[in-house]
Amino acid sequence: MKQRNFWLFLLLLTAFACAPAVEEEVYMFSYFKGNGEDGLHLAWSQDGLNFSALNGDQSVLAPMVSEDRLMRDPCIIQGPDGLFHMVWTVSWNDRGIGYASSKDLISWSEQKFIPVMAHEPTARNCWAPEVFYDDASGEYVIFWSTTIPGLYPETEATADRGWDHRMYYVSTRDFGTFSETREFYNHGFNVIDGSLIKSGDTYYLFLKDETRYPPQKNIRVATSKSATGPYSQASDPITGDYWAEGPTAIQVGGDWVVFFDKYTEHRMGAVSSPDLINWTDISEKVSFPDGTRHGTVFKVKRSVLDKLVAHFEVSD
Repeated sequence: MKQRNFWLFLLLLTAFACAPAVEEEVYMFSYFKGNGEDGLHLAWSQDGLNFSALNGDQSVLAPMVSEDRLMRDPCIIQGPDGLFHMVWTVSWNDRGIGYASSKDLISWSEQKFIPVMAHEPTARNCWAPEVFYDDASGEYVIFWSTTIPGLYPETEATADRGWDHRMYYVSTRDFGTFSETREFYNHGFNVIDGSLIKSGDTYYLFLKDETRYPPQKNIRVATSKSATGPYSQASDPITGDYWAEGPTAIQVGGDWVVFFDKYTEHRMGAVSSPDLINWTDISEKVSFPDGTRHGTVFKVKRSVLDKLVAHFEVSD
């Protein structure tokens, strides 16, 4: 028996010694500056709170689609296929969004225009698209905000210069074919800037109440048991009194952190929560490159960051 235990111990020790080390992950942040004319910017962080710009805070990808050629609100996720998938706002007034993919955040596929609201001839825009991989369905869900004039007359009077948005979505497995466009979030108020995470069996949708009269302009949370809804009524604001937009969430340590754009103060803010219910403002604990605008936080392996750093150092 002792000899058998010895050999079992030796076998386990050998297996442990031969097991591949788990590669460290770091935090990345995709963002735009100005009006989005120069394209995609990237920053990274070791601690998930303090971000440093890559490429000298110069654009790493220029926008190529839509007449306006903007790259606002860039949302990047890494799918189970290993590719980084990005969607973005191409224009203030277009009826579609931009899409591109990359294996390393350096070389990107040809940029594609996805006409998600082409079937609505009066649609004014497609703002702040986000892409989310739903492991329950094996599909990517892309959602955004659009104003269709006259569709919700009960809230147009409280909108800002006629921009009265609701959220819509499509789903896809390959970014080549897409489902029909469907309503994603509508609880009777002007809503933009959705961002989605999943914790346990619950989906959490962070969104901006865009009501202008009287002004709301804050971040709230809605929940669902399905990625495509239906979603609950929105919570009370989680971002305090200042105007906020562009939320994006990730776990840092044991807490959830939601970063957002304090756009009237021209800087980024953040709130944290251990339970996605009770929130604490930690804006003074975070730092970003000057001029950072609405983007997305995500994690990458350290080797991805190392290649990015090496590439842009050579490019300089």
